Amino acid sequence: MFTIRIFMMKYLSSLIQTFRFYFYRLKGFKNIEQGVILESRLNLDKVYPAGIHILNGSLIASGVTILCHEHIKRNPSYFFLPATTETYIGKNCFIGINATILPGVRIGDSVIIGASSVVTKDIPSNSIAVGNPAKILSKKVILDNNAIII
Repeated sequence: MFTIRIFMMKYLSSLIQTFRFYFYRLKGFKNIEQGVILESRLNLDKVYPAGIHILNGSLIASGVTILCHEHIKRNPSYFFLPATTETYIGKNCFIGINATILPGVRIGDSVIIGASSVVTKDIPSNSIAVGNPAKILSKKVILDNNAIII
């Protein structure tokens, strides 16, 4: 009975992830690769959805907010519009529950962002960052293709 349940959970989760990928793709998030795991209740920037780049193998936990526009800064060509920028999350990253990624941040490959952290600056590859604002705790992390520490 236990193996049937695990099989069903694995099968259903892959279907749900495929559905979420195409759901976000239809909403304009065209720079999220298909191998990304997207959990529920994400707050992805709707002002400039093409500005969010998430590479393969990353896991974005529930409640994460990713922004790529700022209302305080304005577009010099159209002053009534907010300034937009690109926000990048590299390969094999883990973004913890309720984390916030601010506009223009670049997160390298194999990075772990702690739960409820606020990322205000770029995070280099193979790092762990936590806190508000997020500070780097370690620069020697190695993650596999499923964003799990090796």
